[in-house]
Amino acid sequence: MGQFTRAEVSFASDGGQRSGHLYRPDVSHPVPCVVMCSGFGSTMDRLFGWAEAFADAGLAALVFDYGSFGRSEGDPRQVVDLDGQLADVRAAVACARANEAVDADRIVLWGNSLGGAHAVTAAADDSRIAAVVAQIPFNGFPRRVEGRSTAQSLRLMAAIVWDALRGKLGLTPHYIPLVGEPGEGAITNAAGAEDHVRTLSGGNSLWRNQVAPRGILQMMRYRPAEAAARLTVPLLVCLATEDAETPVALSSQLAERAPHGRLKLYPGTHFSFYTDPTTRRTVATDQIAFIQEVLCLTPPAMRFTHG
Repeated sequence: MGQFTRAEVSFASDGGQRSGHLYRPDVSHPVPCVVMCSGFGSTMDRLFGWAEAFADAGLAALVFDYGSFGRSEGDPRQVVDLDGQLADVRAAVACARANEAVDADRIVLWGNSLGGAHAVTAAADDSRIAAVVAQIPFNGFPRRVEGRSTAQSLRLMAAIVWDALRGKLGLTPHYIPLVGEPGEGAITNAAGAEDHVRTLSGGNSLWRNQVAPRGILQMMRYRPAEAAARLTVPLLVCLATEDAETPVALSSQLAERAPHGRLKLYPGTHFSFYTDPTTRRTVATDQIAFIQEVLCLTPPAMRFTHG
């Protein structure tokens, strides 16, 4: 079981300072670093367990909050801006490369959900990135969302357009829940949403179950598969077989389009990657094995803690 430390870091990006944590194995030489990109409306504390697993395996890991989320600067709060988040990812990579504990030429970009799309997109434009891991990555919206009626979809679109208009006029955002029960006006509807929200917001979590939905309009034009086709480094895509939010039919295209893409499927839903300990442990083990292989590292022991 490896030993590691966690230190607070701060770095500048478009619109202010970004807050994060760098996990560093207790070794005397620079090590590869996994720069971790969280999902839509998420915060870095949701990735602590994953970062600890990587650090326990001898890798550095950098987690951070996007602008307007968690501990990072940015107003108004809880607003997803794709260009701003991609700028944050690039700034986080620069922060990792500047740290003396990190091997600057062995940076792995890792992303969850929308962060998976960001990881692929940012890596396609950075020739120094060594590998990419995209976990339940966004690659466009399905034509029909399971459990959501046409009327509910229209109400959600009305909320998105209203919030976007308020943004154009410089007014405060129109917030809606990020996760809601089936039928509730929310970005994502899931059976047992109350349990999911309780898991995500437990303890000292920075996560809030509200978001300005205007970012959905940007996501409708987001095409990470086009970036995947330009990747020159290995890509691992990890998907859930019953995922309604980032379905296999769409998200598997990232692995198919990437010249060196690989795809691994796991039983469960989108939320299994957040809440199911067995899924998280299995996925972390596979991702670490992938990173060790492509970076030619000797595999140490690994553990996974809840986060």
